[in-house]
Amino acid sequence: MKAPIFKAMLHFIYRDCLLEPEQDSIFLAEHLLAVADRYGLDRLRLLCEDKLCNSIDIENVTTILVLAEQHNFSQLKGACLKFLARPEVLLAVVTTVGFKDLIKTCPWILKELPIQ
Repeated sequence: MKAPIFKAMLHFIYRDCLLEPEQDSIFLAEHLLAVADRYGLDRLRLLCEDKLCNSIDIENVTTILVLAEQHNFSQLKGACLKFLARPEVLLAVVTTVGFKDLIKTCPWILKELPIQ
């Protein structure tokens, strides 16, 4: 575990709130979510899931969807699939490098995408 992630986890354990970094807060939330799942920190997991659900965009939806799929975060996965349900969004996402990575990492997810 990298130092900034460990620091954020300790901050949560001692203060019961997320550490708000000046930059890369989505990156931190993604990693903290995996750490929270690994160590059974349910409240931290819920806070990170909520932060990520509210931060989904065209650039990060595939990364967040892979994370949700790998760790079985159903709320987060549902938020990603809902975001992708809009045809114009899905069209924009399929042109990203992240979508190619999604196909390699979790090809079965394609069955759940609203592709017509």
